[in-house]
Amino acid sequence: MSMEAAFALLKQGYAAEPYPDLRARRAALRLLRKNLVKRKEDFARAVSQDFGGRNRTEVLFSEVFVSVQALKNAEVSVGEWMERRPVEVDLPLQFASAYVMPQPVGVLGVIAPWNYPIFLAMGPLAGALAAGNRILLKPSEFTPATSALMRELIVETFPPNHVSVVLGGAEQGEAFSRLPFDHLLFTGSTAVGKKVMAAAAENLTPVTLELGGKSPALIGPDASLKRAADDIVYGKFLNAGQTCIAPDYVLVRRSDRDRFVSELKAAVERRYPGAVGNAQFTSVINDRQFGRLAGYLEGLKVVPLTTGSTDASARRMTPCVVLDPPVDSAVMSEEIFGPILPVVSYDSVDQAIEFINARPRPLALYLFSGTETTINRVLERTVAGGVCINDTLMQIVVDGLPFGGAGLSGMGHYHGKAGFDTFSKLKPVFRRHGVGFGVMLRPPYGKLHEWMLKLLIR
Repeated sequence: MSMEAAFALLKQGYAAEPYPDLRARRAALRLLRKNLVKRKEDFARAVSQDFGGRNRTEVLFSEVFVSVQALKNAEVSVGEWMERRPVEVDLPLQFASAYVMPQPVGVLGVIAPWNYPIFLAMGPLAGALAAGNRILLKPSEFTPATSALMRELIVETFPPNHVSVVLGGAEQGEAFSRLPFDHLLFTGSTAVGKKVMAAAAENLTPVTLELGGKSPALIGPDASLKRAADDIVYGKFLNAGQTCIAPDYVLVRRSDRDRFVSELKAAVERRYPGAVGNAQFTSVINDRQFGRLAGYLEGLKVVPLTTGSTDASARRMTPCVVLDPPVDSAVMSEEIFGPILPVVSYDSVDQAIEFINARPRPLALYLFSGTETTINRVLERTVAGGVCINDTLMQIVVDGLPFGGAGLSGMGHYHGKAGFDTFSKLKPVFRRHGVGFGVMLRPPYGKLHEWMLKLLIR
């Protein structure tokens, strides 16, 4: 079936059932969750095949578990989310009521990326299905085995007028973005996000863009370097750094820098001993990405974090840090998306905040501190898509927290109720009961209206 034919079927499905009831929405979420659980081992194998080596347990935790939780949370909560939301009516408009009615927007487009090909498809589906919509999903061409399996899962779970999957490369993705969706969600790079938004603008399609950028980790002067290093090693080297909210660079007090690097080495040895030869460490997705990452290191002060040499043939790169790289270097101006961690020295927290604010707003900001003054100062003086204090990545696991970027790291939110609201038309409704005070404001105007104006405008 062509992409256009699949879209037309979804439009027909929405026209036939524009407001699915609670039972239908819960049934859709439940069936998708059950079928995903049933195929979890197939997905773990497919993801590992696409990456050329990605650990089964990591996939089940970071992809399947969080997807199942998102679908389960939506199934449990959708009844509450669907309820009409009363709005207070001001005194002059009494004898009336008002409320907001969440309504499905129609047919949604979802473009999912390659780095988390299960979760970054299932997360949007959870909110979109809860909101009662029809969905056309385009998974990444860079994970062909997983994308093919995703289409199998969707075909066995939904009729083609409810959810459908289209496969293809960049040309297909561009045509996908030009379809007249009622809402379009894209997850990927900022550069491609700009193109998606431009294409969607032809139809004035509302977009949610989940992009990336350079997410900083700021280690406060009072933080435990050992604990911060362990948390950052997890957040940075999960999936070999191919995570949109991975810490992209670390800001550490100048006097603590070398000790912090020693703690990073110890943490890598605890979590991924021998990294390159460790089956629990993920390969870089393809040769192009591997070459890009290798190019970042040329001419810089690089410190390997573990023994073992990079294996280019298997696309396995030794985790490393880059010490105080020039601020205009590629590694400090482009999103890294790999196992390379720049470490930047600062002399004061205010200087570190200025460094963050001098760059585009990040998708995530990580702060390590137990001092409320420092925490509040960073929270109040920086803008980021989300903040995680004394940990990494966990903000995305809390389904009730809205997930989204700011500035060049994206726009709009989803996850949990935020996703339901994003994929709904929150329709305002005003209802008059009886005569209503507003009738008295109509012409012909006279002395009564002058008296009322004096009463109302003061």
